[in-house]
Amino acid sequence: MHRSARLSAILEQLADGGSVAVAQLADALSVSPATIRRDLAMLEEQRLLERMHGGAVGRAVAYELPLRYKSVRHGDEKRRIALEAASRVTESMAVGLTGGTTATEVAKALADRRDLTIVTNALNIASELAIRPDVKLVVTGGVARSQSYELSGPIAETTLAGLNLDVAFIGVDGIEARAGCTTYQEIEAHTNGVMIEQARRVVVVADGSKIGRAAFARICPLSAVDELITDREADRDAVRKLTDNGVHVTFV
Repeated sequence: MHRSARLSAILEQLADGGSVAVAQLADALSVSPATIRRDLAMLEEQRLLERMHGGAVGRAVAYELPLRYKSVRHGDEKRRIALEAASRVTESMAVGLTGGTTATEVAKALADRRDLTIVTNALNIASELAIRPDVKLVVTGGVARSQSYELSGPIAETTLAGLNLDVAFIGVDGIEARAGCTTYQEIEAHTNGVMIEQARRVVVVADGSKIGRAAFARICPLSAVDELITDREADRDAVRKLTDNGVHVTFV
């Protein structure tokens, strides 16, 4: 297993249980205890956990995996979702993209298109598209978060409020029938909600692990979503509840 995938797995176990043990991680990830201890030391340096005898406990930040670790999870599914999402985009459209690993894959799928205007509040997406001569790129401004690379807050929202988007692709940390679309951070949720309000069509792009889950802050209710594009690993009961609430679901 690549180290970045291993670190992601460690953080995911911390998010689920609040603590991890070196011996259990070594068995689960098929590496030596010494390798796990080095991994825990690196994550502690990044202030993502606190080591203790025989393992580690999570800091609050560990419940939201940093984007650099999220990107290695469900990578094939996210790329398939992105290609399907890109098929919704035609020439001369104005396209909104929030942050997140799946939305980033959508940006990559659109990078070689001609005559598009892409509006984003994500620094990593802006970096991906800034060198593309055939894409008109609009970046919102705002306060950046190191966890997600997203720009959020009043500056970002003022920019978005003055624009009209043909379609917005929204990354989420959870989508669930009762909670709607959710993410971990309330200010980001509000900013993404403003982008949704400016879009004629709203498409949520989320791998199957996000379906049926609810994070802390609501981005929007299901009534604001026109389509969800996900993969076939999504929980079918959770999907049924979404479709019962009027969301069109496309599987890839």
